[in-house]
Amino acid sequence: MLLATDLDGTFLAGDPDNRQRLYQLISAHPEIRLVFVTGRGLEVVLPLLADPTIPVPDYIVCDVGATVVDGHSRQAVLPLQTEVEQRWPGERAVADAMARFPALERQEVPQQRRCSYFCAAGAVDDEVRATAEALGCDVLYSADMYLDILPRGVNKGSTLRALVAHLAIHPDEVLVAGDTLNDLSMFEAGFKGVCVGESEPALLEATRDRARVLHSAHTGCGGILEAIGHFGFLGPQGVEAELRAMEARGRSDLVMVYHRLPYEEGFEEGRIVRRRPTSPNGIIPTLLGFFGDGRRGAWVAWSIHDPKRAIPFETHTDVDRARYPNLVAARVALSKEDVDVFYKRFSKEAFWPTLHTFWERAVFRDEDWVVFLKVNRLFAERTAAEAAEGAVVWLHDYNLWMVPAFLRELRPDLKIAFFHHTYFPSADVFNVLPWRREIVGSLLQCDYVGFHIPRQAENFVDVARGVAPVKVLETKSCAPRFLSYGCAVGLEEVTTAIEVHGRRIGLGAHPVGLDVGRVRAVLDDPRNAERMAALRRELAGQRVILSVERLDYTKGTLEKLGAFEALLDTHPELRGKVSLLAVCVPAAREMTIYDTLQHQIEQAVGRINGRFSSVGWTPVQFFFRALPFEEVVAWYAMADVMWITPLRDGLNLVAKEYVAVQGLTEGRGVLVLSEFAGAAAELHGALLTNPHDPVDLREKLYLGIAMNRAEAEARLRELFGVVRHNDIHRWGQDFLDAVTEAAASSLSAAPQATAQPGAPGTAGSPELPARHPIR
Repeated sequence: MLLATDLDGTFLAGDPDNRQRLYQLISAHPEIRLVFVTGRGLEVVLPLLADPTIPVPDYIVCDVGATVVDGHSRQAVLPLQTEVEQRWPGERAVADAMARFPALERQEVPQQRRCSYFCAAGAVDDEVRATAEALGCDVLYSADMYLDILPRGVNKGSTLRALVAHLAIHPDEVLVAGDTLNDLSMFEAGFKGVCVGESEPALLEATRDRARVLHSAHTGCGGILEAIGHFGFLGPQGVEAELRAMEARGRSDLVMVYHRLPYEEGFEEGRIVRRRPTSPNGIIPTLLGFFGDGRRGAWVAWSIHDPKRAIPFETHTDVDRARYPNLVAARVALSKEDVDVFYKRFSKEAFWPTLHTFWERAVFRDEDWVVFLKVNRLFAERTAAEAAEGAVVWLHDYNLWMVPAFLRELRPDLKIAFFHHTYFPSADVFNVLPWRREIVGSLLQCDYVGFHIPRQAENFVDVARGVAPVKVLETKSCAPRFLSYGCAVGLEEVTTAIEVHGRRIGLGAHPVGLDVGRVRAVLDDPRNAERMAALRRELAGQRVILSVERLDYTKGTLEKLGAFEALLDTHPELRGKVSLLAVCVPAAREMTIYDTLQHQIEQAVGRINGRFSSVGWTPVQFFFRALPFEEVVAWYAMADVMWITPLRDGLNLVAKEYVAVQGLTEGRGVLVLSEFAGAAAELHGALLTNPHDPVDLREKLYLGIAMNRAEAEARLRELFGVVRHNDIHRWGQDFLDAVTEAAASSLSAAPQATAQPGAPGTAGSPELPARHPIR
């Protein structure tokens, strides 16, 4: 159907609940075309289009029919606009002719191809009409105060009728809505129509005998909803059934579920302010890119809600109306205590150490698990409310492990995809978790689960085998993209599809890529050249070893410092000639688990500098703070060796950042990388080291420092080729393509068996302890 509606008193009026219901109905039904038909000028209509709560019209007929434009591009609809233009004698000719009537007061509002005045009814006499006729214009008077001089034959109804014919829409599929006499021409055009409640008496009188015009008692949007049902535009089930179905399935074709919002929130002067993300995290802009083509979508993330602040919580907010017109941020309201327990304490004290094989550091609290379940259920409920029928839901990382279980129960129609950003360990480590059955049972509700590298995907299969019967459906060779035998996390063959209790689950390896364009933009900034020149002067005569990492026991910082100290002991000729620049980004203040580690690192730095420092040379320059990405890029360009030594890491994007900077600047830096980082399986050309072996850690660093130019350049060429090709955009698209392929494979498979719901680790609901009800 096509809904052509006046604005003031009609589409922008009525009970707030009815406005919301109508707007949601239009947004959820792409087959409903919306046309604004208004006396306003286009300039006055445009601010409405910036309001995310108001649906964007497909077309705008404004200036009482004298202007007709596409609602998205704002471009004139041709040839309709040309035909109107040809009938208009010009604004100056009309204004000059009407200037001799002192009772007419020109309206000071934006207007095109018309002249509008304020006047009393008696002022519109035969002389005014004759003057207009001599100009080839029509006179339209409404609401006992508005006079419009329009091109002959042009009004709301005539332009709408021409637009309907232009779009080849049958007149019976059109519903018009208005409330004043200048809307009469729409009803006279022969369409079905509604005069909404509190319409101008003259309009009601003029349409009283029209069988196809409903006089509604409901004002504004309420009257339009009544007319849609009255004329049966949405079929026999009616508007109420459609609204109920819409509320159940949402409208988003792609739902991104991520712990972070796609913008930054701050609290200033008693109000929430929103800014674009300043973090160098390239994943967020990449994920946003999937909504750049106008795709309807939602981004589900948490936001802290403090009831003590007199600010109503907004569940839905605009992300970027201009770039992503159909994307909303669907915010999950969490208290500060929920966030502190769910993310800063439980996730980091129980799951993080276990995932990185430091299970002896893990702290398992049953009461924290209850909060974790509660938060995951809230995420699932919000996601279920946003997703359209059969939509793709893309979940991110271990904080949301339990969402698939709750979501599958709420919305069995959805395609659920999960990407695990952190390392996924082998069964003998993962099975330490008290809730492993529930977690794995939840992940097995997904249609597709992605990891960085094949080793992590295969670890998941081994873990799943300990929870439920697993049938391997497909495998593929890891080469040539991934190393098979050249590093600790290499693998020859990986499982790409399994079947558990009759459900097919796709698996894949998708190492997150880098936004190389963002790095190039920083390097092209003239200010960066100044930074690099200053660093060259400061580090003249030094071989620079660079280390950049967060404060975390998984990063191997202490092991690295010990190896550097041993290097200076073993190779005294390097003293005064090499410097280690170590950047360690501190953890959030609430994460006290890192306090001891920080103290140990500071002691080690002090010991090394105390032993080896000389006049003009400090062996370790330690920066315990976050540095702007632009400054780090300058350091990447200056570093002879990038030393990355995590004891265990899901991937490590710092390695790729260094390679990109060196490649773009035609450098010959050497990447010395832990073979326990996920990136080691992908980055052909890195010099791999075992951070658990102090001798190997020391000697591989020495090799990196002493490597000849030809070998260093050859290794960097190979590394840069990998990073440039497998960038962040390829990562995102490859993942979604794999999800689509997995969903198609599931549909084409034979009829599947049905598992008993609630059985541990089955395709039914996950196993949840009965003593922990979800509130």
